[in-house]
Amino acid sequence: MTEHYFSEGVPATDAERRRLCVRLADQDVVVETAGGVFSAGALDKATQVLLEEVEPPPTTGQALDLGCGWGPIALELALRSPGLDVTAVDVNERALDLVRRNAAALGCERVRAVRADAVDPDVRYDVIWSNPPIRIGKAALHELLRTWLPRLAPHGQAWLVVGKNLGADSLQRWVESELDLRCERTASSKGFRVLRVSR
Repeated sequence: MTEHYFSEGVPATDAERRRLCVRLADQDVVVETAGGVFSAGALDKATQVLLEEVEPPPTTGQALDLGCGWGPIALELALRSPGLDVTAVDVNERALDLVRRNAAALGCERVRAVRADAVDPDVRYDVIWSNPPIRIGKAALHELLRTWLPRLAPHGQAWLVVGKNLGADSLQRWVESELDLRCERTASSKGFRVLRVSR
């Protein structure tokens, strides 16, 4: 069986951690990454587009990074808004460990990196930022979004970045028709769409 960064559990690939310098929240920071997690060698282009185009997060409340990888989105949220409680969710245990290490190294004390089953289903999110794992397949992606997007607080907003050639426009229509949420394209850059979801 082929292993992917979105395979559940602990990856069998090389776990040697390496340091990476990236720009998050308008500052240069050093993080740790490792093989077997999404975009281990750099800040991926889609996430970069999201972080450039998204509106500033609220200063307090509940935030969610859905499919966190080594943590660039969760760390950006925490660095921009230290008063936010940030939950970072992934199926990859190595990714979650890296988020915890990176958050601790950067003093982001309100970041919690956990598997989905450890999240209280009654929590409502003021903001969700995600570069969702499109390559898990349409059915699995729809199930993921069907689980999490309805957890937006009444005033909350979700921001998703999706490749134009990976179905961004059809996903926008699906969110509106199937989840009864408002979904609008706010930006298009470098082959990616940024979608804002609200009630």
